[in-house]
Parts: sequence; structure tokens; C-alpha cells
Amino acid sequence: MKKQSGFTLIELVVVIIILGILAVTAAPKFINLQGDARVSALNGLKASIQGANTLVYSKAALAGLEKGTNQSVVLSGDATATPSTAVLVTTDYGYMRASLNNFKNSLDITISEGTTPTGATTDWVVDTTTTSGKAKFWQAGAPATCFIEYTPATATAAPTFTATPAASAC
Repeated sequence: MKKQSGFTLIELVVVIIILGILAVTAAPKFINLQGDARVSALNGLKASIQGANTLVYSKAALAGLEKGTNQSVVLSGDATATPSTAVLVTTDYGYMRASLNNFKNSLDITISEGTTPTGATTDWVVDTTTTSGKAKFWQAGAPATCFIEYTPATATAAPTFTATPAASAC
């Protein structure tokens, strides 16, 4: 008679327990995918604003408006037509000011004004009501700690952003 070989029930239970322990220790690494995605979206928005600012500065420099404050730069269309078809951006030192209309005119995103990301009806929320003249951006539905902040240009510095938050804040 041949001897049968195989796994006993105890061996199978031990293997299942070991796999369960491995899954529990590895799961936290994969659970925060939403936070990573929000950070990536903020980085994408930051790059979009930087790209738009490059275009705006180029147009301002061509028009000789890169040194003044409160200048209107034509992004597209004709400012002399009646009615005007121009898409304008207000600049300081050739770069966009932190205003809702500037971001709407220069970025291809749905954006609304707000002071928190809760209850947003658009993809992005911006708060430009700060007394410092900065703009704070959130993705709709993100935690309040998950944002980037745009600081407009000054006479001595180009625009800057706060550091992108960690995935744990998002």
C-alpha cells in the first residue's frame, strides 16, 4: 500500500495565520493611497500654475509690463475689439496676482472661492481672501490640512509655493 503525502489541517491553518500576519503588517503601506493621490494632484496643480505663470510673464515681458504692479496682460483674444474678446490676467512684476479670476482665466480647471474644501461644488477650492495676498488651494473633499499656498511675486522675488504636504496630512 502506498503512503499518502500532503498537508495536514494544522499545517494549512499555520500557513493561513502567517499570511494574515503578513497582510496586517503590509496593509498600512497601501491603505493611504488616497493621501498619495491628493498630494500628486496638488503637485500637478502647482506645476500648472507655474506653467501659466511662465506664459503670463512672457506675455507681460513682450508688452513691457513685467516691472509694474496691477498690470493687465492679455492672454488671448483681442482687447481692442468691440466687444472685447480678450482674456485678461492682472499681474504684479509680470506674474499673476492671487485672485480667483486670474486662476480661472489662466488654468484649465474648475475652481471656486472658499475658505475650506468642504462642500465644494468644483474640483478645486481657492481662498484668496487672506490679508497677506496669498492664495490657498485645496482639492474638493480633501482635509483642511492638505493644501498648497501660492505667494505672488514681489519687487525682489518671483512667486513661490509652500511645500507640498505629506500624504499623511491628506
